[in-house]
Amino acid sequence: MLPDAPRRSGTIVTRLLIAFGLGCLVFYTFAVAQSAIYQRKAKAEINEKISARRLDEPASVSSNPAVTANRIPDAPRPLAEGELIGRVDIPRLKLSAAVAEGDDNATLGKAVGHLPDTPLPWQRRGNVGLAAHRDGLFRALKNIRMDDEVRVITARGEYFYRVRNTRIVNPEDVWVLAPTPKPTVTLITCYPFSFVGHAPQRFIVQAELVGGVEGSVVKGAVIQ
Repeated sequence: MLPDAPRRSGTIVTRLLIAFGLGCLVFYTFAVAQSAIYQRKAKAEINEKISARRLDEPASVSSNPAVTANRIPDAPRPLAEGELIGRVDIPRLKLSAAVAEGDDNATLGKAVGHLPDTPLPWQRRGNVGLAAHRDGLFRALKNIRMDDEVRVITARGEYFYRVRNTRIVNPEDVWVLAPTPKPTVTLITCYPFSFVGHAPQRFIVQAELVGGVEGSVVKGAVIQ
């Protein structure tokens, strides 16, 4: 009897571990599927907003150019948590992901999150902070290179950046989000990319604004 007890105990532990592993796999698959569904819908929505704005502006110009020339910009308002902002594209990496407001778990579980205490892209100043999971939407950042193009596409305009530096920092190194003299976008994800569990560091990509087109569709290849 005694030799059988350890064997039965080992069998129970093995079954529990298998069940736990299957549970983790199901949860991960569900999370990936939810993110993919949101991304598809969000990209379609931002494309519709860009097209609507492009169609609306010529009509305004033709009807009354003087009014359009002196048009008052949209009044700024705080964005709601989870509100869709636009899309970030890095063409060389074939990375394209919808961006939403917030850095909470719900937002980062489906989108690239805009850090609320940083400027928005259309403000064309300071340091725009965007964060996403390393095992999700920002996985491709491990292959980023200097001078890669980063595009931030919104209904208010498209903004083109060039990667100027990358660095590895600790989670408390929030100085990477400090205001910058030139308009900058800072991409943040966890590091190392292959680490299992809560990663101890952060991988930072900083790119400076090199051009932008207000209220028009982006030119060139766009990743859908």
